[in-house]
Amino acid sequence: MQTVSRDSCYMAADAEAKPAEKGPAEKMCVLKLGLVIPTLNEAGNIGGLLAHVRSVLDGQKIPFEIIVVDDDSRDGTGDVVSSVAREDPRVRLIVRKGEKGLSGAVIDGWAASDAEVLGVMDADLQHPPEMLTALYAAVSEGKDLAVGSRYTAGGGVGEWNFFRKFLSTAAVWATLPIQHSGARARDPMSGFFMIRRECLDGVRLQREGFKLLLDVLVRGHVRSLREVPIAFGARSQGASKANFKVGWHYARLLMKLYAWRCGLGR
Repeated sequence: MQTVSRDSCYMAADAEAKPAEKGPAEKMCVLKLGLVIPTLNEAGNIGGLLAHVRSVLDGQKIPFEIIVVDDDSRDGTGDVVSSVAREDPRVRLIVRKGEKGLSGAVIDGWAASDAEVLGVMDADLQHPPEMLTALYAAVSEGKDLAVGSRYTAGGGVGEWNFFRKFLSTAAVWATLPIQHSGARARDPMSGFFMIRRECLDGVRLQREGFKLLLDVLVRGHVRSLREVPIAFGARSQGASKANFKVGWHYARLLMKLYAWRCGLGR
């Protein structure tokens, strides 16, 4: 599918609308969404999530493809996705062998899509599928980036304990000096967002680690964003992947981005 630029969407909308009838609705652009869902041992969640996501997107007539990128799960995750894909060709499965990591999985999924809007969400049911339409609307109305945010008004982190909330807040504050001043996100560690493909042209993202959005905010060509409040849900099944390794990868990414912003690294 040919990439449609933000400016051409607005020009087409304005040309088709009568002067007295122009408004937000006429300025929405129908763009294909390429939604990546990275998985590792999510057999208990992925079937229900795919059904829910397809229902939400079909209900709003949003053109889409869903790419599940699985890091060679041993619990049957791939079998569940393959069964859905046989019924709906808009669902695809990529199995990575010998490589793990959320950021790399998302980057590989985006590379396999021809969509104009690239998105990502977790497979553990903590990101509400109903909010996909609000994220998509923000981008189709002209924003470069739309973030499902726990820290904007109306959002929440659920039943986190004080220590986890403190660490998360500190991690957010540490990103403020390196984010673009005109497009700062309150939740730069969110794993639930959509971005225009053109904003990543020529950008070499870090494959290691779990905090892809922060890399996008610092290195990407993001001029505008909208944060959509989300309530972070409780994991339905399976085990959380949050551990010391996640924190270590985040610290390394933060150091690399500070160096990059100062012109000292790639």
